[in-house]
Amino acid sequence: MYKTVHHIWSYKEGIILKRPNVQILLSTYNGAAYLDEQVESLINQKDVNIQILVRDDGSTDDTVTKLNALKQRYPQQIILSPESNVGVIASFFDLIQKASENFEFYAFCDQDDVWMPNKLSQAIALLKAKDGGQPLMYCSATQMVSQTLEPLKVWPADLARPLSFYNALIENVCVGCTMVINKETLQLVKKRMPASLKNIIMHDWWIYLCVSSFGEVVFDPKPSILYRQHQNNVLGGSTDGWVSTWKKRWSRFVKGKNRYILSKQARQFIQLYRQELPRQLYTDLDCFLQNYQSGLFTRVQYIFRTPFYRQSLLDNLIYKLVFILGKL
Repeated sequence: MYKTVHHIWSYKEGIILKRPNVQILLSTYNGAAYLDEQVESLINQKDVNIQILVRDDGSTDDTVTKLNALKQRYPQQIILSPESNVGVIASFFDLIQKASENFEFYAFCDQDDVWMPNKLSQAIALLKAKDGGQPLMYCSATQMVSQTLEPLKVWPADLARPLSFYNALIENVCVGCTMVINKETLQLVKKRMPASLKNIIMHDWWIYLCVSSFGEVVFDPKPSILYRQHQNNVLGGSTDGWVSTWKKRWSRFVKGKNRYILSKQARQFIQLYRQELPRQLYTDLDCFLQNYQSGLFTRVQYIFRTPFYRQSLLDNLIYKLVFILGKL
């Protein structure tokens, strides 16, 4: 059973304010090196009440020992669940299943970043400005830093095109560790959990796809976290130049490492949500998949009138070429 975080009230300019309750979902794996710094940055979030639900994915280093020490330090704010190794995708989906529905908001957390003190309050203020009662998701740019927190660059930069279903189907620009969602989003994802995760690229991409289909996504160009870049990162933005970055991306596609993952995830999504998708979204997604499964000439015809897009011109070009090749 999960303990519900009690409401804590704050006083500001003569008004008593109720602090929002946030459950933070943290997956760890052999991340002992940066855990103390990361968890302290969560504990020190301003103007919110937090509870940290930690799932350790079978660590073999000192991660669990450190987590137990942190739990002793913050017994009311940390719930620890040591589990067997299933990989980062399954670990986060397990956290989604375990998440309590007694909270107003939920945030996803990696094990080696540092959150800025106003990360959660900044996100919640933007979410509360939107229409309630629908699935909502906040995400932001990240301040990429070295292992010693020296600034590198902001990524992703301010986005040129809307965050929509037509972007989410083929590109994820929502960094998971910046994401904050409302209760409606949690319920939406829990309602149609994939029976198998083999066709899911990443939990954050799946949530972006869900919310862009049934609710609203808010992007904040102001970074909310220090996003460490080091050799043990599971995923993350690249600090390489654009030429090197694109050579690597193209190589992954043509050599098969990324082959078919986008189309497989799209098929998984339509199988789960076909009955609930708005009619136009369903029609466009079905048309996308039907044309992708057709011959070369049909794919070429379709790709120049497709409503789906990536953010940059270069990204769009590679997407179109890979679609034509049938390797999306």
